[in-house]
Amino acid sequence: MAEKSSIFDMIGPVMIGPSSSHTAGVVRIARAAIRILGSVPTHAVITFYNSFARTYEGHGSDRAIVAGLLGMNTDDVRIREAFDHAQAAGLSYTFQGVGNASTMHPNTIRLQLRDERTGGAVEVVGQSRGGGVIRIVEVDGFPADFSGSLHTLIIDADDEVGSIAFIASVISRDDCNIATMSVSRRGKHEAARQFIEMDSDLRPSTLDYLRQLRWVHRVIDITALD
Repeated sequence: MAEKSSIFDMIGPVMIGPSSSHTAGVVRIARAAIRILGSVPTHAVITFYNSFARTYEGHGSDRAIVAGLLGMNTDDVRIREAFDHAQAAGLSYTFQGVGNASTMHPNTIRLQLRDERTGGAVEVVGQSRGGGVIRIVEVDGFPADFSGSLHTLIIDADDEVGSIAFIASVISRDDCNIATMSVSRRGKHEAARQFIEMDSDLRPSTLDYLRQLRWVHRVIDITALD
């Protein structure tokens, strides 16, 4: 039986053209997810929704997402052999498809990642908007809305009065401009997560200061994706 052809067989792994939703955007969603995790995972459950569920094999989205989980760039020539590289890196993965999720964007991916070496785990939902543009819309069940194209902070903190304003003031003192900020919380005075996009990165000393605050539990610093 003949092997299914994919977009890589026709145009190679360069992330350009009308299939960028299925390739470049997919790679970037995965790259954002591993930066949140803090490492290349050892296990991944990858769920494609709607149009992605119907086309991910033929359009090469399966190889693109695995390549991104390995940290490859969108124009990396190794994307074609991403499955082989995953085996060599010790990354196991499972693909799933949900073809009729009416409340979700047509090109949505859910990544459930685990790194057995560190004990880290994360669940990320991303949308590929076309032209390589992405939005991360959920992290560990917290609603989010960031693109990965700017420097991004994810801060887990207690829901204390004045905490959002205080963090914003610390960032401003570092001469850094906030582009967007969204806050999600489990409930009043319960765990809260802040997603902050900035025009430039913070100094290491500022990040260290935020991390040592009594009511801050974790700070993830994500540099802008290429």
